[in-house]
Amino acid sequence: MTLRVRVDGGELSVHELTAAPDGAPLVVALHGITANALALAAVAAALDGNARVLAPDLRGRAESRAITGPWGLAAHAADVIAVLDALGARSAVLLGHSMGAYVAALTALRHPARVDSVVLVDGGVGFPAPPGTDIDAALEQVIGPAMRRLGMVFADDSAYLDFWRAHPAIGPGFEAPWRELLVGYLLHDLVGPDGARRSSCVLDAVRADGADVLADAEVLRSVRDGTRPTTLLWAQRGMLDEPQGLFDDDRLAAAGLPPGVSVVPVGGVNHYTVLFEPRAVRTVASAVAGGVSGPTSRRR
Repeated sequence: MTLRVRVDGGELSVHELTAAPDGAPLVVALHGITANALALAAVAAALDGNARVLAPDLRGRAESRAITGPWGLAAHAADVIAVLDALGARSAVLLGHSMGAYVAALTALRHPARVDSVVLVDGGVGFPAPPGTDIDAALEQVIGPAMRRLGMVFADDSAYLDFWRAHPAIGPGFEAPWRELLVGYLLHDLVGPDGARRSSCVLDAVRADGADVLADAEVLRSVRDGTRPTTLLWAQRGMLDEPQGLFDDDRLAAAGLPPGVSVVPVGGVNHYTVLFEPRAVRTVASAVAGGVSGPTSRRR
């Protein structure tokens, strides 16, 4: 089921990824900077109906691409609260991957009463970029092909999937048991007719969000200053499946995380496969399940 939630600048498309009984705990799942809601489908399935998982296509992506702005992580945080308000929900567990982790941490900082707990997956802990950093260049350096595709045109769905098959971190997934989930997630990004298929991502939205992740002072301090119970799960392999991930023990030790942040390494997966590989998915789902509270506490 897909819900349409009125937000500043248009309507947010929110996908209900699991069927759950009335009154089940609520989880709002937030995807990465050029991703979409279906990136979280495997984790939602692993919760096995024990929580209601709602995943928005964040503004400027997939079915929420028609939103006209504003852009930036503060707008995403406001959208999370708009989703809760539309459901009549008092609070929820927030699950965020990559950029979505920064959105989750910022939402918890700004609206602690609306957040039960936070699960950050390979994101949410920021280190400020040097002044004058070129945002496009920085994003290209960090996410590489995922950024380059935003300016590309594809003949058809098969050509788009072939692009991803060449990605060192994602390509092996086409031969994995979770191939169907991966393909569904990738194709949810495409818009336009055959001969002119392209990513749905609005480049201005990506740039604004990237600037906030790299340089916004409030975003960068959110996980450090937040008061909600927080779990950070970090993939030990990187964006291109290189042995060095976005984080490591030394970087996290230098980050000055407060005692309320639990840190859990997830081995054998990269920045993307942490959301698809079954053992990693169970680890993420377990962290989410540990943060849900009783079903009666969530309604107004």
